[in-house]
Amino acid sequence: MKPIWKWILIILALLLLAVGGVVWYYGRNWKPILETKLKEVVHNSSNGLYTLTYDDLDLNIGLGNVTLREVELIPDSAIYQQMIVEKSAPDNRFHIKLKALKIRRFGLWDVLRNRQLSIKSIVLEQPEIHLTSEKHAFNDTVSTEPKKTLYESIEDIFTSVNVRDVQLDDVKFTYSKIDSGKTSGIELNRVTIKVHDVLVDKTSIDDSTRLFYTKMIDVHVPGFEYELPDGFYKLKFDDLSINTKDQNLLLTKFAYEPKMAKSAFFKQKNRNITMTILKFDTLRLENLDFKELIDNQKTIAASAQLKNGIVDLSNDRRYPKYPKNKIGRSPHQQLMKLNSLIRLDTVLVDNVTITYHEFSAKYGREGSISFNHARGNLTNVTNDTLALAKDKFMRADLSAKIMNSGRLHAKFGFDMLSTNGYHTYKGSVGAMNATAFNRILKPLLNVELASGNMKKVTFNMEGTDYRNWGDFRFDYDNLKIRLLNEQKKGEAQTSKKVISFFVNQIIINDSNPDANEIYHIGKINYKRDPEHTFFKTLWQSLLDGIKQTAGISPEREARLMGTAAKAQDAVKESNSAVNKTKSFIRGIFKKKEKSEDSDEK
Repeated sequence: MKPIWKWILIILALLLLAVGGVVWYYGRNWKPILETKLKEVVHNSSNGLYTLTYDDLDLNIGLGNVTLREVELIPDSAIYQQMIVEKSAPDNRFHIKLKALKIRRFGLWDVLRNRQLSIKSIVLEQPEIHLTSEKHAFNDTVSTEPKKTLYESIEDIFTSVNVRDVQLDDVKFTYSKIDSGKTSGIELNRVTIKVHDVLVDKTSIDDSTRLFYTKMIDVHVPGFEYELPDGFYKLKFDDLSINTKDQNLLLTKFAYEPKMAKSAFFKQKNRNITMTILKFDTLRLENLDFKELIDNQKTIAASAQLKNGIVDLSNDRRYPKYPKNKIGRSPHQQLMKLNSLIRLDTVLVDNVTITYHEFSAKYGREGSISFNHARGNLTNVTNDTLALAKDKFMRADLSAKIMNSGRLHAKFGFDMLSTNGYHTYKGSVGAMNATAFNRILKPLLNVELASGNMKKVTFNMEGTDYRNWGDFRFDYDNLKIRLLNEQKKGEAQTSKKVISFFVNQIIINDSNPDANEIYHIGKINYKRDPEHTFFKTLWQSLLDGIKQTAGISPEREARLMGTAAKAQDAVKESNSAVNKTKSFIRGIFKKKEKSEDSDEK
């Protein structure tokens, strides 16, 4: 072997011995140094609010591994109270416990040479995270003193920190909200969180591709159920998935429903207020701006999807109702009144069935009307006045099957900036058998349609807070009504044949065009009752069109009342029968409320 190679080998051996000695030395002596630095960083970066404790620290400089066991990050309540006095306290504080914190493959050379900390992975085992939220008014005001960034908190130690992957498995998360001295909260178990590519340096805070200094946060929450503070409703879902890189939020098997049966709900409420059930297989938000949501509580997304669901609304007229002025409370007006900003380009509705149920106090039965397999979309769903300055209309284009039969297609336009709630609605209903409506007519009005062929309905309407107006067309034939006697227990229900005959022969047109080939068009100019909801007003306006196309003008209705009374006398019916006929006509043409209160809660 040549002398030069001997010297090379000697030098390499010496270098290895030197490196080994350094690794051995720092492995033995850096532990107290590292412990001191860790606690110093936590304390300084939180202005003394947090203290870091752990049972053991295992450091392997050669491999670049650190393991802390039984770790706890503890907020100091005394410091927090002092920060409240100084008006510097954050609204949120954390108490975190870990079975173990494992840091793998950190680059010692980069730390020593450039003060750059690079870590391949961090694993948090069995984390318990308790977030306490306490709103402080001083955090809502604009501070003249700039807040310290995370980088500014660590720049004296590191010029940059980069972590490739962070993994949190089987997380137990508790959220507590303190408001006016009262505490409420929720608890989540078995949560999984993955974080990819964390970078804290001088420029990363301004990187628009990062959220909280990360390229991606992926959260999975299984099996959640929460009872709302009102004591009546609960919220649950099978799975929640959030991915900040894809900007998606997905809820599966979502449900908002009462905690008790329908009868118990109304008994406890002791008033006729709408009971609501919402269930969807899929609730999805796409291209959701998580930064705006977290920083400013603004919900901004390209689209929202409601798929395979039901909306059930129920009222019980055996209980009292407390009328309220509904002016200014239409859906688009309520959206404009929300405290937080919402901007959804499109809301997609796919296979959702809406059903309204009502229990009759008079007949002791429940009737219902349904709009099955609703599909369509809502666009420009926003209360952002800057966006509305470019296009002030929120629009809806929806279709469904009424009573799972005739196809309804309706388009709505809502002027979001209108001071009087201006809106439009137009649409059509395809051919169907009118007897499908017996599901709501018979239980609530004690009347049924013996026959009727609905060929087509079209309407083109405008409305404000105070009136609705427009054209209504209704093509039908062979319309026959059957009035029913009150059903006695254990007996079959019978019809009032004589009164039914006079109603069919005198009161209504059995077709449109009628027997004289006159086509009746409804010219609607309906004045709103201030206590009627938006949807009740919409229905009453269309009902006015139905009456006109059926030949029931106010004048004819008054004149035919007298004719009906004479006819009853001719067949020796009592005056009470006449009164019942009048009551029926008023009931079917003036007081129908089969889906009127579905938006009240």
